[in-house]
Amino acid sequence: MKPVIRVENVSYTYDGGGPGEVDALLDVSLEVAGGELVAVIGHNGSGKSTLAKHMNAIFVPTRGDVYVLGMNTRDESRLWDIRQTVGMVFQNPDNQIVATTVEEDVAFGPENLGVPPTEIRRRVDEALSIVDMTGHEKSAPHMLSGGQKQRVAIAGVIAMRPRCIVLDEPTAMLDPVGRSEVLATVRRLATDEGIAVVHITHFMNEAVLADRVVVMEGGRIALEGTPREVFSQPATLRRLDLDVPQVTELAYELRAAGAPLPRCPLTVAELVDDIAALVGKGARQS
Repeated sequence: MKPVIRVENVSYTYDGGGPGEVDALLDVSLEVAGGELVAVIGHNGSGKSTLAKHMNAIFVPTRGDVYVLGMNTRDESRLWDIRQTVGMVFQNPDNQIVATTVEEDVAFGPENLGVPPTEIRRRVDEALSIVDMTGHEKSAPHMLSGGQKQRVAIAGVIAMRPRCIVLDEPTAMLDPVGRSEVLATVRRLATDEGIAVVHITHFMNEAVLADRVVVMEGGRIALEGTPREVFSQPATLRRLDLDVPQVTELAYELRAAGAPLPRCPLTVAELVDDIAALVGKGARQS
């Protein structure tokens, strides 16, 4: 499948305010396809947010190129098209909500694009349905929970009809309930809507929901693979100052103690199934 986003040998250098420059990205290459959910993880300063901001031309590479459906982000004449293609959602939903009701906020983007009113109505209804906020059209955003606000912010991006959505730590300010709501929405965007989704996060339990995990360290891609491939390397992740999901850590300790678990479990349900299978096997052999 043709990638929506293609990052080719990108490096980005900025003035660190001291005697020299700082390399935030170093020779990074990455592709993201439609319908794919890619989680990008790394400790603070690893380059993950800098990478995110290259995907809709907030930043332009110092070296290398970023292509959005074949459009080079260096081409200023295509900037409008690029930013319509790649929508951004940030940590604080209050910074993206601009209207006094939910439906007005979701309609804001399409209105500014000159979309006809009947089409705007359709897009608003569709976007609110996708993020499970139907029924809140007349609600005041400031009266919503954090998770609901973030879903409204995502709906506002969806209404612009992007081919890719980049979420830069969208759950960082949310409680567990709000985090769960947003994660379900993010997964649905890729699986049901066919949107390419890049999810920047520092929560390992969120990264396990992705199709692919990219680990950033020192401005480079240190690891890349499926969640099971990445999180089956706990020693490497610790060396990169990252945690692993608790259930994966427990399985690692059980395996080290001699329990022949068949895989690296990513969820509690997987670990329970694996332990039950071992217990059942032991009972049959005794």
